[in-house]
Amino acid sequence: MINEFELKFKAVLANELLARNAVMSFLSPLNPSYETLCEFKTIISEGVSNAIIHGYKFDNSKDVYLKVIVYENDVEISIRDFGVGIDDVNEARMPHYTSRPDLERAGMGLTIIESLSDSLHISSIPGTGVKLIIRKKLLPQYINE
Repeated sequence: MINEFELKFKAVLANELLARNAVMSFLSPLNPSYETLCEFKTIISEGVSNAIIHGYKFDNSKDVYLKVIVYENDVEISIRDFGVGIDDVNEARMPHYTSRPDLERAGMGLTIIESLSDSLHISSIPGTGVKLIIRKKLLPQYINE
C-alpha cells in the first residue's frame, strides 16, 4: 500500500460531487491519464448514487462510507451503505435492472462500474446494506517529449 483515505458523508445526492472531487484530488498527484481519471469519476458517481438512491432511498439521516487505497499499480475503492441491501446480487448485476422503477432509473449503475473497473465485488445481506469493492489499474499520463 502507498496511501489511503476514508470519507463518511450524509446520504445526500449533492455529496456525490464531494465524493467524486475527493477521489480526484487524492489520485491527481499520481498523474493518472485523463481517461483513467474520467473512469474513476464515473465509478464513484455510480457507486455513491446507488447507495443514496437504492440503499437508503434518499434518507439523508444515513451515512455513506468511501475508502480508497492506492497500491503500486492499482486502486481499490470501497463504497458502503447500511441500507436495505440487495436481495439478489446476480439479478442486480443485469443491465437495466433497477430496484426503483418508480424513479425511471436506467438500471445501468453496476453494469457501468463493472465495465470501467478491473474487478467488482458486491457483498450484501438484505436489510444490512451493500459493500462494493472495486479494483482498477492506475494508468499514468504519458507526456510526448
